[in-house]
Amino acid sequence: MKRPALRSKILYISSFPPVACGIATYTTDLIRAISGKFNQTFICERCELNDGGQASQSAYSLNPKIKADYVRLAAQVNRDNSINIIHIQHEFGLFGGTNGNYLLEFLSRVNKPILFTFHTVLPNPNEELKKLVQTLAAFASGIFVMTQQSVKILMEEYAINQELLTCIPHGTHLVKWNEKTTIKRSLGFGNRMLLSTFGLLGEGKSIETGLKAMPKIIAQFPNVLYLVIGKTHPNNIRNNKDEYREYLLRLVEELSIEDHVIFIDKYLALPELLKLLQATDIYLFTSKDPNQAVSGTFSYAMSCGCSIIATSIPHTREILNKELGVLVEIEDFQAIANATIKLLFNTSQRERMSINAFQKTRESAWENSAIKHVKIYNKHVYLSGNLTYDYPAVKMDHLKKMTTSRGVIQFSNICIPDITSGYTLDDNARALITFCMHYELYRSEEDLKYIDIYLNFIERCQTKQGNFVNYIDLHDEVHIKNGYVNLEDSNTRALWALGVTISIMDILPIAIQNRALKCFESCRSWLPGIMSPRAIGFTIKGLYFYQKSQPERYIKEEIEALAKNLITQYDLVKEKDWKWFEEYMTYANSILPEAMLYAYLATGKESYKTVALESFDFLLSKMFVDAQFRVISNQGWHQKDVEAKRFGEQPIDVSYTIQSLEIFYKTFGIPTYKIMMEKAFDWFLGENHLQQIIYNPLTGGCNDGLEKENVNLNQGAESTICYLMARLIMERNKNHNVLEEIGRFNGRISRILRTQHIKL
Repeated sequence: MKRPALRSKILYISSFPPVACGIATYTTDLIRAISGKFNQTFICERCELNDGGQASQSAYSLNPKIKADYVRLAAQVNRDNSINIIHIQHEFGLFGGTNGNYLLEFLSRVNKPILFTFHTVLPNPNEELKKLVQTLAAFASGIFVMTQQSVKILMEEYAINQELLTCIPHGTHLVKWNEKTTIKRSLGFGNRMLLSTFGLLGEGKSIETGLKAMPKIIAQFPNVLYLVIGKTHPNNIRNNKDEYREYLLRLVEELSIEDHVIFIDKYLALPELLKLLQATDIYLFTSKDPNQAVSGTFSYAMSCGCSIIATSIPHTREILNKELGVLVEIEDFQAIANATIKLLFNTSQRERMSINAFQKTRESAWENSAIKHVKIYNKHVYLSGNLTYDYPAVKMDHLKKMTTSRGVIQFSNICIPDITSGYTLDDNARALITFCMHYELYRSEEDLKYIDIYLNFIERCQTKQGNFVNYIDLHDEVHIKNGYVNLEDSNTRALWALGVTISIMDILPIAIQNRALKCFESCRSWLPGIMSPRAIGFTIKGLYFYQKSQPERYIKEEIEALAKNLITQYDLVKEKDWKWFEEYMTYANSILPEAMLYAYLATGKESYKTVALESFDFLLSKMFVDAQFRVISNQGWHQKDVEAKRFGEQPIDVSYTIQSLEIFYKTFGIPTYKIMMEKAFDWFLGENHLQQIIYNPLTGGCNDGLEKENVNLNQGAESTICYLMARLIMERNKNHNVLEEIGRFNGRISRILRTQHIKL
């Protein structure tokens, strides 16, 4: 299990469902995300704003209309020593008094750190409003806003200290990328061109602007359909009369567009709503509030891959550019009609906007929003315990989706397998290892089906000489690339996969055992000629796993012969400040010291052990810098005597590092290695320089890379498989308690770690 931590309690003061408002939904989604990712670190407690209209479901509640209730709540919170932070969702109308100034009664009495999320930031404040906001800020340890424009207004017009302010975009829900035509058919819309708007209806939404644009659009596209999704805001229903919706229905009749507009007058379950947005070709954002700081509906539409036509408010002006959508003036239905017609005619532009919007909003996924919030909690407030990421369940779905009867497909377009990319020996070898690991842990009979597929692919790639081709096209033909690409590394990764399969042969069907053994034996002829350091490393690893179930004397001899080549290379390059096998670090670096450790375990030679420890700790000193885990960049690699480049980080190297840390930890019992395993794995979960998830818990896939400013959203085979390898390693080590291993700590190795300046 992960390191134990004392959980800190966060009290959220907000409206909550069944109250129908955007802030209630926002807070619920934020709490769900934080609880889902950091349940070992935080307890999220709710304080409901409740004017007595319904029974409270929480231990804490506040009647915002009663001034004395703020005093009572402050006393109750002060008595609860478990509360570490109070996070208030602020909008002026949520609280009683002038501009919600009853809240000051609570703030002036409570003795806990306060954080705010300002959902409304009004420009050009009068003196009374300005003084109120400044007073709120004086009580705050931090203030969250959702746009940079809000940051600017608070600094320039309210004189709020920039150090208090953090911009975190409105959270969005992860959705699977799907073709719109497929979703439309599943919803019964056939080939209709879909426009949509959603949210609680009210005059501020200006739905009439979209309706007035429809006749001109219909004249060009008779198959267009406009979905107006959502109930009327409760505050807009007076005396059981919904005047605004009745006005819209009359307008539809007057414009004779009844066959082209559907009102979905109900609360939709989130999956249903997101599916409708995913089916939408163009989302019409028609708000007429020029001071609206942020819109959750606009954010949700972008996250579902809608191309956007939006009226100009601070949020849309800050986010939209010509690659994402079109801005129009408020209530300009002619501009909306013209922009819609243009986009409907230009399919390629519309699809490009859709993908760009989907990619743009991955940063704001609720999972990422949760990470950014808790980082600020830790920054502003001293909490008990360390931040601990909860591990997602082991999920093989995307890897299975990427696998045909022939093998695992190489690439994907976001999460859709790209069959035209064909297959590689590399990917299928790693996939075989992954399913062997999964089968060893769970004994799922379905795993045997996939083990058979990947083993069959390796057999298909093996030539009469015993070596392998790497690239197979979608038609099962050997690709021309095999003729001019160095295949030594891919060949030895196949050997590694076969060795892993043979190492668990006692639990595998006899047919699979025999096929793996036969394939492995056919490789023996070319092993002595291996030259590449990494190829040597993978070969030693494969031989080591092989001899676990097939303890033959000559395996030890083959391992030793290969290890001598590596140690010779190490001795040639090693210097006082560069304890490495080459004058640079590239990819799969950890396989080199890991191979030396396997050589030590196979032969018992102390010299191999020394090189393994020395080189591995040197590598770790380059990857754990200032308490942060950093992957060696593929943007130029790390050259000796040259400052290491940053960014360009790939899941494969994170996975290889975790694999090596596991065997070093199991061999020497040094707690530092276990802690490093956890830190490295947290990279997938958002502990990286962008504070964004690399693993997608919705699809079960892993993104292809972490760049300077963005995550590569494609979920190819290599990345997904390497994540799963790492996740399965963490799963099989979850019962290894580091604290129980302290007694085995080796003082000499501790000195090596300190010498390499590894900081945790």
